[in-house]
Amino acid sequence: MNAFFTSLARGLDDLGRAGGLSSLPALLRAAVLLRGLHSQLTLMVGQLHLPPGGRWLDEYMDETARLWDACLAIKLGLAAVERYYAAASCAATALDDWLQDPSPLSTRQVMRAISASRREAMAAEEENRALSDARIAPLSLQLDERLLLRGTDARLTGFNGFRGLLYALHNASSLLLLILACGTVSCSCSAAGIPCAAEGADAGGGFMASIAMLQQRMAEEAEDAGAPGIRMCELRCARAAVEAACEEVERTAAAGRKCEDGGVKDKVEELKVWLDVLRTGTESLVCQLDNFLDDIVEGRKELSDLCSQ
Repeated sequence: MNAFFTSLARGLDDLGRAGGLSSLPALLRAAVLLRGLHSQLTLMVGQLHLPPGGRWLDEYMDETARLWDACLAIKLGLAAVERYYAAASCAATALDDWLQDPSPLSTRQVMRAISASRREAMAAEEENRALSDARIAPLSLQLDERLLLRGTDARLTGFNGFRGLLYALHNASSLLLLILACGTVSCSCSAAGIPCAAEGADAGGGFMASIAMLQQRMAEEAEDAGAPGIRMCELRCARAAVEAACEEVERTAAAGRKCEDGGVKDKVEELKVWLDVLRTGTESLVCQLDNFLDDIVEGRKELSDLCSQ
C-alpha cells in the first residue's frame, strides 16, 4: 500500500513538473498515469485478502464505471480534433498545389479549403462544449472530501485498506480526467469545481500534497490561456499555422508576386509540421485510452471471477 501511494505521488509530481498540461505529451502522460494507477490497484486486490463480493466490489465497479464514461467522452472529443486535422490536411494539400500553380483559380481553391478547415474548427469547439456539458459535467470530477477531512476515518481504512486506496484513485483520477477533458474536450470543465486539496494534504498523505500542487499548476495555466474552448496546444498551433499560411497567400496574390521568395512555402511547411504533431499525438492518446478501456474490462472481469471463486 505504501508503494501505491508513493507511486501515485511521484507520478503526479512528474506530471506537474513537465511542460504545459495542455500539450499532447502531457496529456499522454496523464493517460498513462491513470492507466497505471488502475492496474496497480487491481493487482493489489489479491494481496489484501478481501471478502468475496460485498461492498468493496460494488465501490470498485462504481469507480471504474465512472472512468469508463469519462474516457468515452474524451475519445469523442478527440474524434472532433481528428476531423479538424483531416480538413486542415486538405488545406495543406491545396496550398501545395498553389505553390506549383499560383493562379487565381488555385487561390480560390486554397481559400475554400481553408474556409472548410475553419468551419470544422468551429464545429469541433461547439460539439465539444456540448459534450462537456452533457457527458463530462455529470461525472462530478471532484475530490472526495472524506479523504480531505478525515484521512484516518474507519470508512477509509475499511476492507484492509482497499477503500482508502480506492478513494486515492478516485481523487487522483478526477484531476487527471479533468486535465484530459480540458485539453481535448473543452476547458468549460474547470478546476474551479474541485475543492482545494492543500488543506487535506496532511490527512490524506503525501499524494494529497501532490494533487494540490497539480491543481495549482492547472489553475495557473487556465488563467494564462484565457480563451475558452479546446485547450490542446498543438491544435491551437495548427489553427494559427493555417491562418498564417492564408495571410501569406493573400498578400502574395494581392501583390501579384510569384512565390519564389519562399514566404508561402515556409508557412506551408510549418503547417505540415504542426499537423503531423497533431496527428501522431492524438493517435497515441486514443490508443492509450483504448488500452485503458481494455484494462477496465479485464479488471472488472478478474475481480468478479475472484469473488465468484
